[in-house]
Amino acid sequence: MTIDLGPGAPALVVPTAYRDGYAKAQSIDAGLAARYVAHTTVGDPLADAAVSALSAYPIDQGAAWIAAAMQDGPAAIPNAPAALRALFAEVERVPDWFDPAGVRAGCRAFHRNSEMFVGAFVAAVLIEGFATLISQSFNLTGRMVDKGVRRLKQNNRHLVEIFLPGGLERHGEGWKLSVRIRLVHARIRRLLAAAPDWDHAAWGVPLSAAHIGFATAAFSGLLLERARMLGVELTDEERDSFMKIWRYSGHLMGVEPSLQCATQADALRLHAVGGLCEPPPQLESIILANGLINSAPIVAGITETAARRALARRIYRISRAMIGDDLADRLRYPPMRVTGTLAALRLKNRLEGVLSSVFPGFRAWRSAGRFQTMLSVSHHSEEGIVYHLPEHVLAERDEAL
Repeated sequence: MTIDLGPGAPALVVPTAYRDGYAKAQSIDAGLAARYVAHTTVGDPLADAAVSALSAYPIDQGAAWIAAAMQDGPAAIPNAPAALRALFAEVERVPDWFDPAGVRAGCRAFHRNSEMFVGAFVAAVLIEGFATLISQSFNLTGRMVDKGVRRLKQNNRHLVEIFLPGGLERHGEGWKLSVRIRLVHARIRRLLAAAPDWDHAAWGVPLSAAHIGFATAAFSGLLLERARMLGVELTDEERDSFMKIWRYSGHLMGVEPSLQCATQADALRLHAVGGLCEPPPQLESIILANGLINSAPIVAGITETAARRALARRIYRISRAMIGDDLADRLRYPPMRVTGTLAALRLKNRLEGVLSSVFPGFRAWRSAGRFQTMLSVSHHSEEGIVYHLPEHVLAERDEAL
């Protein structure tokens, strides 16, 4: 099956796993459905070329070039492959629509509600993302199954860093992590593309442009919606700022411009149409989703068995309430009633808001507590950012990752 992307654009084959979903999605938004499915066969040309060029050099040399370019740009690596220098020249360019000083409102909104945002991220948004065929990439590498706790901390760390004031400025940790994620994705894409277990005809390209765009739409617009379900109320300025932060992080991560979302409505539209194009959750999605929930208590520092199980069950309840019974059942969540779950959380959030407005000291105390919690669930065991790219398809053979 092929789709016509218009004059001057090549017709692309629709991977077999997407054919039924694509037919359904056409009735909602034919143009966006075609664009999404077309990008399941596309990777990230700039990053893919850079990683391909680096494969001719020792891994330590590549890591040294990446570290130098992260710090001082392409001029710092005159002897590196031209493709790597071209990638860093591109990420140095700041789009006209992004102003690091103009997104303070989004940063403040995130930190004012960080507990709810991180909760919505872990209990709903990450899980909804893994319900797509991107789960095949993580399952085949073992990067969520074998190292789920560490990977969850890294996902949380990225979320936290891009919302720190200055985090997405040129030398901010959020900027560096976003570019590093792009390079890691390109390396895993290259490894999986050569793996015998990867079914190109059915799944398209590993970690495709469609999936990276879908994930960024979920992490931005869908995260705003799931946080709203927990009682987070933002102004229009804060929502717009929140979206710009994620759009820019997505730009750094290599999201195809036609799949970048400027508004929450754009992101929710991409998530809805892309979700229709995806096949129903497979066994890989079930394993990842349940593994993620059961890793969360450990990430939060809870190791005692009974307490860990109790928290996991609470997360299951909140997650089911947010993602709905249909998806929860498909992911084989334990059966449970969730009536009143979100209402109780919203009430708690509103009461804290009232207390904060009446007692400024409570606001300062609560903000400090939230910040410490946020740091604890995103702490990385290593100091700084490691720039070694994966050497093997299986995560168990890459101890640094």
